[in-house]
Amino acid sequence: MADVPSVAEFGRRLGEFGWVSDLWVAGSLATGDYLPGVSDLDLVAVTDGPVDPPRLAALTAVHRQLDAGVAAGADLGCVYVDSARLADPAHRHPTWTHGQLVHRILSGITRAELVGHGFAVFGRPPTDLLPGMGPDDVRAAARAELDGYWSWAVRRPWLWLDPIIADLSLTSMARGRHALRTGTLLTKSLAVEAAEAPGWLVDQLRARRRGEARRSPRLRTAVVSWRDARRTTRLSGERLQP
Repeated sequence: MADVPSVAEFGRRLGEFGWVSDLWVAGSLATGDYLPGVSDLDLVAVTDGPVDPPRLAALTAVHRQLDAGVAAGADLGCVYVDSARLADPAHRHPTWTHGQLVHRILSGITRAELVGHGFAVFGRPPTDLLPGMGPDDVRAAARAELDGYWSWAVRRPWLWLDPIIADLSLTSMARGRHALRTGTLLTKSLAVEAAEAPGWLVDQLRARRRGEARRSPRLRTAVVSWRDARRTTRLSGERLQP
């Protein structure tokens, strides 16, 4: 990981603890769609035993130091999974994301990225510990995303006034539709091309994906994106079948 210094340094720091057995790369970096300064860094660490308060304090210190240093602006996030809980899809794990600690599941989409494209910074490869995922598993993971967070979100349309949410929604809906139809994953860059949005907005999505500071009309974009999310979540259990 010499080409991504923040990941290499992160792996070195976690390896020093002795209780992190494996560190895996998921997301855009795993799928070959990583764009420096644009993409987040999505990692998963497997721990020997639960992350108790002393361990949590040590991890928080590492993340804050990296976020202020070599990983500044990189949005380096990591899910910390107790090896004994790795097979439990509903368990919530300590997760560092966007500068704060939350507790989240290791989603089916992340699991699919790991077994399909993921690799180890150190330790065993993901396929040594995670079961394989076929097309129906990928469809189930996509449906869980649409029927879970996104179905909750569409009942709160004001969320789409945040341009970040509006962009994320357009690409997430495109990825969800693709997964339900084909049982395979779609990269974020290709999801921009598959976004169900007017041409002017797709052009602006492309520019932002390239790292260009292009703004879209806030209200018009929110309406387009929210309607797309509402339509896709409604159809996820109906017409978007293989």
